[in-house]
Amino acid sequence: MVTFFIIWLGQLASLIGSEMTNFAVTIWAWETTGQATPLSLLLFFSQTPKILAALFAGVIVDRFDRKQLLMIGDGVAGLSTIVILLLFLTNDLQIWHLYLTGAINGLFSQIQTLTFLPLIALMVPKKHYTRASAMNGVQQGIAYTVAPMSAGFLYAYIGFSGVLTVDLITFIIAIATIIYVRIPPGSTPENITQKFLNWETFFQELTFGFNYLSQRPSLVALLSIFLVHLFILNTNVAILSPMVLARSGTQEKVLGTVMMIFGIGNMLSAVFMTIWGGTKNRVNNLLLGRGLQLGSLMMLGLFPDPIIWIIFAFSGGFFALFPGSFYQSIWLSKVDTSVQGKVFATRSLISQIVLTLALVIGGPMADYLFEPAMEKGAVLANLLGGIFGTGEGAGMALQCALLSAIGVLLCLLGYRLPLLQNLEKNLPDCDYSSLEKLP
Repeated sequence: MVTFFIIWLGQLASLIGSEMTNFAVTIWAWETTGQATPLSLLLFFSQTPKILAALFAGVIVDRFDRKQLLMIGDGVAGLSTIVILLLFLTNDLQIWHLYLTGAINGLFSQIQTLTFLPLIALMVPKKHYTRASAMNGVQQGIAYTVAPMSAGFLYAYIGFSGVLTVDLITFIIAIATIIYVRIPPGSTPENITQKFLNWETFFQELTFGFNYLSQRPSLVALLSIFLVHLFILNTNVAILSPMVLARSGTQEKVLGTVMMIFGIGNMLSAVFMTIWGGTKNRVNNLLLGRGLQLGSLMMLGLFPDPIIWIIFAFSGGFFALFPGSFYQSIWLSKVDTSVQGKVFATRSLISQIVLTLALVIGGPMADYLFEPAMEKGAVLANLLGGIFGTGEGAGMALQCALLSAIGVLLCLLGYRLPLLQNLEKNLPDCDYSSLEKLP
């Protein structure tokens, strides 16, 4: 747990810096373009390379030195920040530069994420998997609380370049913590190069995760409902910031406050989950948390009042952690640690395809479908203008509310699916009692 906590602290610093940069980039892109599509494309280009990474990352994680992989992930992220900073200082920064650096960042961050997840099973007792997953939620909650507030303040006083400089400092902290701790190597460190160049074996390992899942329909059902919700959530995420900016008159402080409240709710939820640890019925807890999270997002779309936004941003942030913690806990306990890299990479590959589709659709759907439909005089504006208003941001609000409502209905449907409801009975936990733990 000491090793896990040290790594956790370093990644917390890195995540705060990254989120500060993401916030500053969002403001810069909105001020430069005034459209939702470029903001959604920023997310799209950072997510698309994760599909490529997921094809081979599982094999790499199970074979190569994990400490080096973690350091490479942080190092590349720091290097991309340096490139953005230099381009900005020379007045050469353009939106496509952010697409390119985001793509490179996304590729290596995916490998880093898949490297870290299997370490939980080696460092943390099985009964604390939900708590460990919740600690990752604490990490996100702190970052999403501190980063928007800090970035909003720093952006006004030291500018875009100042925020990027702070981000670089956090990357140094993250790499220092990884250097300090002992991290177990991959499961097959011997003859790595020879094995990696054995293409027949390599292909078998690439397809291992799909074969593994095909033999476990309960996990396929769990993954399927997660993917539908992932699509809905990230279609909304792609337009959330521009929606708030549009409906608040481009007030960066309002956006920063809303995002900070999301983070506060997430952080308090993570503390609650860390103490509570969850119940045995993890599937129903997952569905309940996701339904409440989506219900909060629906309210964000329905009401244009910043006070209402703050209230439901808190509830949305609070309930957002529940499904992720229970979801990850189920996978950690049901998949043997020796193959988690490959299985999680397959899961991630499918998730990244859905996530990328959501991000590439979200912005254009808002700009070319919902926004024009909610302009004064349009058909939908005449029907729903009394609820969502008309003009800039009204279409995005309708999109957010409608998709979230569909997601809530799917959560209710999940209570009636036998494969989900019987998952814990039909699929026994893996026994890790014989695994060597870190000292």
